[in-house]
Amino acid sequence: MSHYRSLSDDFYLNMNLNTEMELPQTRETVLHYFEQMQKKYPTLCNFYCRDPGDFVLEEDKDRGDYRWMSLEPRRICSGQVNPPVLSDALQQHELALELAPYALSISRLDCESLNVTMGFDFTYRGNHNQLLVEALGVCPGLERMTEVPGATVLGSDPVLQLALDEDCRVQCRLSVEARTAAYHVRTGEYPEDQLSVYFTVRRYGSLDAGETYVSALRRLSEICIELVDGYVVDSILRPLQQTIAIK
Repeated sequence: MSHYRSLSDDFYLNMNLNTEMELPQTRETVLHYFEQMQKKYPTLCNFYCRDPGDFVLEEDKDRGDYRWMSLEPRRICSGQVNPPVLSDALQQHELALELAPYALSISRLDCESLNVTMGFDFTYRGNHNQLLVEALGVCPGLERMTEVPGATVLGSDPVLQLALDEDCRVQCRLSVEARTAAYHVRTGEYPEDQLSVYFTVRRYGSLDAGETYVSALRRLSEICIELVDGYVVDSILRPLQQTIAIK
């Protein structure tokens, strides 16, 4: 079992390929692409149109761990929630990209951006923003602000974005999304909602000569796993987990 599942209530690994040109939207093309994915993963059987031009194929969500895919006018998405083994999700994403050039006529020139995202959801009933301050703190320049008498924290969503090469073509972004609103603080009624941590590694621009979407994905995945393990688990995820546990 993936060790990431022990760090939060839900964990997911997603892949997005954003294209410069619009993807084919004909009935035959969309269904053929999804049918090719379904041959590998027969339990991908729930197909529907979410918005005009947005098509989704997914497994039964009641299982707790499930796969999903979507085709949008200029984006291919693939995801797995609570993958038992991380490599299972990566293989799904690789297949989605392996099929794309043939089934959807995507050229290596057509890449606007390709990204891999690890997401971690923590279920918590209470002020998410206050929880973030207690678990992660704030930058030293803002620390005094949290001591204002009678004040309640309404917003504290840390975001950090880094360039990982000189050309800024490969970037990573850490963000935390709290779901507590002023209404909840005012009424004191907090729903049991999810606080989310996202870590994304993204590369911009067309693929290099000799590079494939699969090889690019593998490189991004390696970077993502390395950075999450080295910089996110002990600094962000475990403090959140521990702070929630003692509440």
